[in-house]
Amino acid sequence: MLFKRLSEYWQEIDKTGSRLEMTAILARLFNELIAGEIDLAVNLSLGRLRPKYEGVEFNLAEKMMVRVIASAYNRPVDEVEKLFKKTGDLGVTVTQCYKKTVSQSHPSLRGASSVTEIYNRLLAIAQDSGSGSQERKVQQMADLIKNMDGLSARYLVRIPINNLRLGFSEMTVLDGLSWMAKGDKSLRPDLERAFNVCADIGLIAKEYKNKGIQKIRRIKPQIGVPIRPQKSERLPSADKIVEKLGGIHPLKQGFAVEGKWDGLRVQIHIDKPLVRIFSRNLDNMTAMFPEITAAAAQLPAESVILDGEAVAYDNKTGKLLSFQETAQRKRIHGVAGKAKELPIKVFIYDLLLLNGKTLIAEPFIKRRQELEKIMSVPAGGLELAKQEIVTDTKKLRELREKYIHLGLEGVMCKKLNEPYRAGARNFNWVKFKKVTQGELADTIDAVVMGYYLGKGKRTGFGIGAFLVGVPNEKGAIGSIAKIGTGLSDEQWRELKVRCSKFEVRSKPEEYLVDKNLDCDVWVKPELVTEIMADEITKSPIHAFGLALRFPRLVRFRDDKKPDEATSKAELEKLFKLQSV
Repeated sequence: MLFKRLSEYWQEIDKTGSRLEMTAILARLFNELIAGEIDLAVNLSLGRLRPKYEGVEFNLAEKMMVRVIASAYNRPVDEVEKLFKKTGDLGVTVTQCYKKTVSQSHPSLRGASSVTEIYNRLLAIAQDSGSGSQERKVQQMADLIKNMDGLSARYLVRIPINNLRLGFSEMTVLDGLSWMAKGDKSLRPDLERAFNVCADIGLIAKEYKNKGIQKIRRIKPQIGVPIRPQKSERLPSADKIVEKLGGIHPLKQGFAVEGKWDGLRVQIHIDKPLVRIFSRNLDNMTAMFPEITAAAAQLPAESVILDGEAVAYDNKTGKLLSFQETAQRKRIHGVAGKAKELPIKVFIYDLLLLNGKTLIAEPFIKRRQELEKIMSVPAGGLELAKQEIVTDTKKLRELREKYIHLGLEGVMCKKLNEPYRAGARNFNWVKFKKVTQGELADTIDAVVMGYYLGKGKRTGFGIGAFLVGVPNEKGAIGSIAKIGTGLSDEQWRELKVRCSKFEVRSKPEEYLVDKNLDCDVWVKPELVTEIMADEITKSPIHAFGLALRFPRLVRFRDDKKPDEATSKAELEKLFKLQSV
């Protein structure tokens, strides 16, 4: 397929706001692509080159891309900057430059490059490193664009800055793959299961296109490819948890209770001698935790996938530290020094693969038994999560209080006879956290949408309040709260610095905000915050008809991406839990 043809499909998607139409367009695109290029086109359509966990980044900011456009069309940089300030969109900017200045020589050659050719050139640009690489990247991108038609250039310039703006996610891709063959979503469950256990959407698309649904049904976890983590649900009380989880299992009675740590979710892949560590949002964090890499290599198994929580601790007292302190270990530079200052323990609570055999379909009780065997020998900073079997509310409450006293968030309750449901949020796991009287049963992870300029004392901060929202099933983000209290002076300053990195000139298209709540400054959907509130109330002004009452910032969630924020559906569940 020509890249120009792919861009025409993207333009079709751009013009529709209907999820069903998007799915139908993707199905047509996938039908037209051949097996050898569908993985490339899928990743490009998601605004990237490789799966998230491979971490391939362009490292070209908007200012650099302005220089790319200026060089491609031989225009002064300040002229392109002025145009970009006016349009607020590099894609529109490059289109206007193309119309004004493009050479008419060899018009038939413009847009003649294939998807594979463009992809390979983009990958080479992204992987260029070392002295002078930024200048080389600018020139190589300019060379690529100046030989393109205007439509192709419009979309291509958005890819290096992670802003393709087509408005769909991997889940829509899975729908499109099902529609490609069946004309409906009937194969979506099989495709989603495969993606959940092998989180490489390009690979899933390629295998499906090449070998069909039977191959997809046989896909298993692979060492080095992250499994999408299982998530927990919420219930309002110990009574409800025991009622939901406390049935009698043939081997044991009750359900398992473990601590709920306030750290970084990690998935450790071991294929000796190689060790890889992935975050909850599938980023590769291996280089950030050298002590864990060394400890993992000591385990008495050749190949393993472990699920656990990384928490920093005080070297002198052994006391577990806060999430904010643990999050300081997420860094590229100064890793060795920070590892000495903030050592890490990983509490391991699940085993997903052992010596080449996948265990995700096995009941939790069996996975735990196998985990206890390989964790019986101390392995540096890896520690087996303590577990107790509980059958009554009194014991459950006691354990929650015990773990809270130790500095944890509360407890996690798990059914004994259930498999590991990769990527799912269900009642196989239920969290039971500390709740103060008059507060919600859980916090909300919300996306920062923009902010309002400060008045009085906050004039000096440059920010006086901020707007947060949550995503719906279509990827749109709707407002749920305007927050102007509860932050310390330091938190206001930090929020302003964080927002400054993602400021945009106009409200992002995916934002659903009443005009009475329009922000003074909008930001791209990049920042996730943890918010506590007294309750969720009905609202005539907020996008989904619900709002947070007395919201306040708990912390910044650097370990989460916007698509991992609390969803509209989860917000509605929390609203209903209030009346239980």
